[in-house]
Amino acid sequence: MPANLTLTSETRTEPSGDFDPDAHAAEAEQRWGGTDPWAEAKRRTSSYTKEDWKRFKAEAADITDRLADALRSGAPSDGDLAMDLAEEHRAHISRWFYECTYKIHRGLGETYVTDPRFTASFDATAPGLAAYLRSAIAANAARHNA
Repeated sequence: MPANLTLTSETRTEPSGDFDPDAHAAEAEQRWGGTDPWAEAKRRTSSYTKEDWKRFKAEAADITDRLADALRSGAPSDGDLAMDLAEEHRAHISRWFYECTYKIHRGLGETYVTDPRFTASFDATAPGLAAYLRSAIAANAARHNA
């Protein structure tokens, strides 16, 4: 598959299971369209191959699973383990989509608990994971004076 092939929604969804990158595209564009991060994410993802989407999904699942393990183990959301995982989460977004500043990351953390779709997705892995991640994100940002 050529590296610059633009994938259809169906092709991107296949390696991502139920995740459809286009499912909420209109809503996302309404909320963030016209911003630099939006433009950067569109530029980057327009050239992703099926293999890129598989790698993205595998990395995201790994981070989510390790966050769930930390939560289940009783590790505090403001402890080093959870904050380090939150930092990995932030770096993952920066690597795949746009420069995820600590301010943006804090906003994402809030979205994870205020948007029931995100909450349900995280909490399907471990009950309370969305709130745990939000707290870890906030603690990590504070640790970086952001």
